[in-house]
Amino acid sequence: MNMQNLMAQAQRMQREITKKQEEIYNKDFIGKSEWIEVVMSGNKTIKKITITYDGDINSDRDMLSDMITIAINDAIKKIEKEIEDKLGMYSKQLGGLM
Repeated sequence: MNMQNLMAQAQRMQREITKKQEEIYNKDFIGKSEWIEVVMSGNKTIKKITITYDGDINSDRDMLSDMITIAINDAIKKIEKEIEDKLGMYSKQLGGLM
């Protein structure tokens, strides 16, 4: 394979990676726990938190904190899975350089 073909292939791969990254960044991911729903964008920015708990939040403050943490972590796991599903193949092709 000559250098020109190699460069063209690298540029094509870079365009594909950038396109898939943009798709992920523009997608919303929903994380849930028993009392909380979190909406995050693919770049891991929290867009919205909804509290569905209708009890006394003051008496259950520690539990509410735990539920927020669980919902955020759930959304992050979904984002990371999407990244692996869409971009993992490039990492393997590049020998783990990504």
